[in-house]
Amino acid sequence: MNLLISIIVPCYEQACYLDECLQSVLDQTYQNWECIIVNDGSADHTEEVAQQWVEKDKRFIYLSKKNGGLSSARNAGIEKAKGEWILPLDADDKIGNQYLEFAEEKFGDGYKVIYCKAQKFGLIHEEWDLPVYSIKNLAIQNVIFCTAFFRKEDWVKVNGFDTDLIYGWEDWEFWIALLKNGGKVYRIDEICFYYRIKETSMLKEMSDKNNEKITFSHHIIYKKHIEFFIRELGSFQRLAEENEKLHQKVSHLKTILNSKRYQTVNKIFNFLRL
Repeated sequence: MNLLISIIVPCYEQACYLDECLQSVLDQTYQNWECIIVNDGSADHTEEVAQQWVEKDKRFIYLSKKNGGLSSARNAGIEKAKGEWILPLDADDKIGNQYLEFAEEKFGDGYKVIYCKAQKFGLIHEEWDLPVYSIKNLAIQNVIFCTAFFRKEDWVKVNGFDTDLIYGWEDWEFWIALLKNGGKVYRIDEICFYYRIKETSMLKEMSDKNNEKITFSHHIIYKKHIEFFIRELGSFQRLAEENEKLHQKVSHLKTILNSKRYQTVNKIFNFLRL
């Protein structure tokens, strides 16, 4: 099919990672792409690095804007994109050199979203073990990372990434908006996406369940898609009751494990195993 793929790389104060990210784009075996680098008001040398890549290959395009957050930067790049298919790629991450090739092979098969297996790198080196996609799993948590393929026309239909989600989870909300009324999803059975783990990773920050930023983001998402969550998960009252039952079971199990009787029996069992 040889369709044009638009890769959108938002960058805010991440110039130190940008070369590695853009090199992974240049290394693609599939050649019909454009890469739009969106400088989201960075104070570092993002512009200098980006311009070097623009001079190196005309398929790289540079766009500068006032700081507006990740959703705003992605939307600005997608708005400028000429490709039928879009692939967001954060400036501190990278992709395998066959990712575009593998995805393009599936473009004509009626999929709404195409993604792959992923690997963490940086502070941690391990495969990113995400639950298999299903619409119910998507209602429970985000199971598709941001660097997945979708059509620009679908992005238009759902009004893009929500710019109110300034603290993260904007990709989860986007997938819900895109898929809640139907659509096939395909996962490439190869590791083609590499997610950088660093001290200030947003994912690490958002994994803190007591973080007020999570509460803020979840409030927006749940309110925006309340009918979807109720349809897939049931009433919030029932979910609260089930969560309380689970909490009670866990508390009971912890009580047993911490009891002197259990610890004594466990010591005897371990001794007999020797």
